[in-house]
Amino acid sequence: MDYRQALERAIIYIEEHLGEDISVEGVARKAGYSYYHLTRQFSAILGESLGSYIKKRRLADAAKKLIYSDRKVIDIALENGFDSPEAFSRAFKVVYKASPLDYRRNRFDTFISGKERLDAGLLEHLIRNVTVHPAIVELPPIKVAGIRGETTLKDNKLPQLWQRFNALAGEIPNKKMKPRGFGICEACRENTLYSMNSEILFTEVAGVEVESFDGLPAQFVEKEIPGGRYAVFTHRGTLRRLTQTFSYIWGTWFLSSDEEMDWREDFELYDERFLGYDHPDSELDLYIPIR
Repeated sequence: MDYRQALERAIIYIEEHLGEDISVEGVARKAGYSYYHLTRQFSAILGESLGSYIKKRRLADAAKKLIYSDRKVIDIALENGFDSPEAFSRAFKVVYKASPLDYRRNRFDTFISGKERLDAGLLEHLIRNVTVHPAIVELPPIKVAGIRGETTLKDNKLPQLWQRFNALAGEIPNKKMKPRGFGICEACRENTLYSMNSEILFTEVAGVEVESFDGLPAQFVEKEIPGGRYAVFTHRGTLRRLTQTFSYIWGTWFLSSDEEMDWREDFELYDERFLGYDHPDSELDLYIPIR
């Protein structure tokens, strides 16, 4: 059997029995793969263990019910495979940094809770278009000159920001010989991943790498990306699916990684591999700051 079919069978079975007492061994049997091969493929291709996926999907489903229903916490806990409200609360606090009741009071549908069901389209995206295991690199400080704009993920205005920047970029002095483009997310100034959602307004700087800020015209902003360690993911293909890549980073990798986040600004890097917004062979790198 093709490993992709096995993964799809496993995911369908998990989603249909999310609130039941399912085991990894049972999922492997339903998928038609051995326990060893399925767990190995799942981790290698999707960036997390099968057991981790089951637990996080249960918590994500519970988080949605806390926000969008009035069901009692104990009922939500039992419906999502937890033996007691106490066990549910402990697991929930580890992921969401809040109790189920506090999470419900805040009414935030956050990035961290966005552990999407792996349908065929998302599975294909993760297999073909995302490096689920990032490279860890050390960067020196980088000077960027650009313009700042505001957007939300729900009403994405970043394409328009880049159009404005590209029309003005010729006026920037001291550009590097082969300048790289940078999209610097400034969301972490006032928000964290535990409060950010698709409707939160944040600012982003679209810019280009420069040697210095000397003589920079007033319409541009100066940004210096701090040096340090970063986890680097590569996104391939259309930028229309970039949100799904970020959902993987924050809803899977961030919650599974042993790396400790550093709350510097994350950013996108555009170089000669970037061929356009919708080009199927286009690539850009996403830099996530770590300690």
